[in-house]
Amino acid sequence: MQSTSTTFSSSLSRSLFRFDFLLIAFWLTATALQAQDSGRLKLRGKVFDAQTNTPLVYANVRLFKQTDSSFVAGAITNETGDFSIDALSGNYYALLEFVGYKTHKTSAIRLARETAPHDLGTLKLAASSNTLNEVVVQAEKSTMELALDKKIFNVGRDLANRGGTAVDILQNVPSVAVDGEGNVSLRGSGSVRILIDGKPSGLVSLKGSAGLQQLQGSSIERIEVITNPSARYEAEGMGGIINIVLKKERKEGFNGSFDVITGYPSNFGVAANVNYRRKNLNFFVNYTASYRNTPGRSSQYQEVYRNDSTFITRQNWTNNLKGMNNNARAGLDYYFDPKNILTASYTWRISKGKRFSDIRYLDYISNVNNLLSISNRTQDETETEPNSEYALSYKRTFAREGHELNVDVRYLDNWESSDQLFTQQTFQPDGSESGVPSLLQRALNDETEKQFLVQVDYVKPFKKDGKIEAGLRSSSRDMTNDYSVTEQTTGGWRPLDGLTNNFLYEENIHAVYAIVGNKIRKFSYQAGVRGEWTGVTTTLKQTNDVNPRQYANLFPSVHVTYDLPHQHALQVSFSRRVRRPQYNDLSPFMTYSDSRNFFSGNPDLNPEFTNSFDIGHVKYVGKGSISSSLYYRYTTGKIVRIRRVDEQGNSTTRPENLATEDSYGAEFTSSYAFYPWWKLDGSLNFFRAITNGNNLDDSYQSDTYSWFARTTSRFTFWQTTDFQLRANYEAPQQTPQGRRQAIATLDLSVSRDILNKNGTLTLNVLDVFNSRRYRSITQGENFYTENNSQGRLRQINLTFNYRLRQAKKKVKEGGDGEF
Repeated sequence: MQSTSTTFSSSLSRSLFRFDFLLIAFWLTATALQAQDSGRLKLRGKVFDAQTNTPLVYANVRLFKQTDSSFVAGAITNETGDFSIDALSGNYYALLEFVGYKTHKTSAIRLARETAPHDLGTLKLAASSNTLNEVVVQAEKSTMELALDKKIFNVGRDLANRGGTAVDILQNVPSVAVDGEGNVSLRGSGSVRILIDGKPSGLVSLKGSAGLQQLQGSSIERIEVITNPSARYEAEGMGGIINIVLKKERKEGFNGSFDVITGYPSNFGVAANVNYRRKNLNFFVNYTASYRNTPGRSSQYQEVYRNDSTFITRQNWTNNLKGMNNNARAGLDYYFDPKNILTASYTWRISKGKRFSDIRYLDYISNVNNLLSISNRTQDETETEPNSEYALSYKRTFAREGHELNVDVRYLDNWESSDQLFTQQTFQPDGSESGVPSLLQRALNDETEKQFLVQVDYVKPFKKDGKIEAGLRSSSRDMTNDYSVTEQTTGGWRPLDGLTNNFLYEENIHAVYAIVGNKIRKFSYQAGVRGEWTGVTTTLKQTNDVNPRQYANLFPSVHVTYDLPHQHALQVSFSRRVRRPQYNDLSPFMTYSDSRNFFSGNPDLNPEFTNSFDIGHVKYVGKGSISSSLYYRYTTGKIVRIRRVDEQGNSTTRPENLATEDSYGAEFTSSYAFYPWWKLDGSLNFFRAITNGNNLDDSYQSDTYSWFARTTSRFTFWQTTDFQLRANYEAPQQTPQGRRQAIATLDLSVSRDILNKNGTLTLNVLDVFNSRRYRSITQGENFYTENNSQGRLRQINLTFNYRLRQAKKKVKEGGDGEF
């Protein structure tokens, strides 16, 4: 491991100097480009959806000469649907294009100095659809849509996602990584805020992001990755925000889609997404049911150094988790009139699981040829998790486009009950009785969560391109964890010391924000600030340990965009973020399935804060697009899980606050259609992270260079058959206590239309070579540990999808930015 020799002040000074230099270069480039535009005239307008009358963001507008149809200039619409093009005087026409919409050609446009600027007004695009025998054929959105401030991953086009869960999908989203325990990271940062339909959800609460294993991929419409959020969003999440948007149709009449899934290891499921709309009422129902058997395995090699001797333990673990998951979501939209919509929904989820695991410990002294003892430990766990969520939303739009009010109220009621039985036996090296008494232990764990959330957002346009936003958010959350571990003795069951208590967590977060934005020629800016007050109290009831914390913080954000010629755009952004310790980070209870390795939270953990800088660029070309960004994050109070091992070889791992982390990176994402039958998506992320933990121990240092890459190649044969290859690679990475090894995986899928294209069969193989293994090396003053785990083995799925009045969505060919 390497250590950093620079101090905080010098590191920050160099970072600010680099950022100032980039800003100066940006402004000089912009000034030069503005000078080149002298003598040109301005053409402007708006692009809106013809049905919903809402702005189309990042639609393509291209200007052509009337005489020979030669290309002159282009632009991309902004968040309010506005565009602006500079050109010399003359006669032109414009083409307006957007994925999933009909291309629109304007009438003749006369640009003259005496009538400048020329305003085309509001231009409306209609969805690309035709009706034939009551079957709707729609253009499908691209697999990836690129914008300056976020990436949108449309789930439906990726064949490998069919039959999988939300975690399977996240593993293949650009910038996102998921480890063997289901923990999600974004651009190398494990502090990510995960939302469902833009709001908190019980799926990512009690169990963290691992709860997303319960959400079938067939319920998901798209995933939005926001790497540098504005003040409009919660300040929570150092790496950014991942928003999972669920399916909900609003087409007239009755329509829907249905899925049947089978797979090996056991993966059986059904899903239905049904919608009925008539006049001012729209009903929607989404239901999934699945049964899964998820086998896993891991191994560990550990050396412990004590009294000039080396004690070695080899550990092998096998696991089978069998579970039945049911998810139902229903609701209605009521249109009082075109400008007032009320939406009410209810979501119910229940998961029942049965876990069987076996751990085998082999203990040696000095070397692996000197075996001392063998121990076997089994776990039999029954788990039940019912969750409910109630939501009520109101949207009011006003006369001027972009003027709107949104109100959202929701209540979450979740709980989890776990009953675990452990047995452990110890034997001599030859397999005979050791004389060590057998153990019979039981762990009971009941967790509850109740959360109430109110959010109000208001947007008011001013002048031509200006906009003021303001809002407030208030949430209260109460969580409990009643936990006990007992052991059978001759006198009955006795509680184990320190492993029985009742942990209470009370959280209140209140926030207000304000944002102002405008556009001046080719410059667009948005500046805002968010104020958040946080109050968290944790209580251990049996010992009456109370830990109250209250703090208030300001979180500013700035985004500046410059529209370059020929459909380029450049953005510089800054935001301040926070990661507050959550329930699992603070709970002191230790997992007990492994009697040698314990994991817990830390009641004394403090929040970490990050200043995040980003420079992004996006370019649309005839058959695709490419985006790139440079980013820098400076973090104080970095939260990292630290492993410690005692003299007996038992380890405890819990989160700690390290001093600082500096993270630099460059990211590239692209998509291109080489031919009508071949499309390629790819992403590449390079980063350097310097972590300084000398506030705890001088050895907790790391300076790592790493990268990860993803690519998806899709081929279409005979117009009814698709074949897809998807490859991921994550390079090795240093950590404050060691390093994580590389991971390389490959998925393949094939899909064919049947039943007159009303149905589709998809076969996919996830992790073809069984190579999705998470390998790490952790070192301390008195120990050395190697881990090798595979939470899920190779999965083969066969999915049948049937569409009722929803024919298979097809890809619209041609046009800038389509892929």
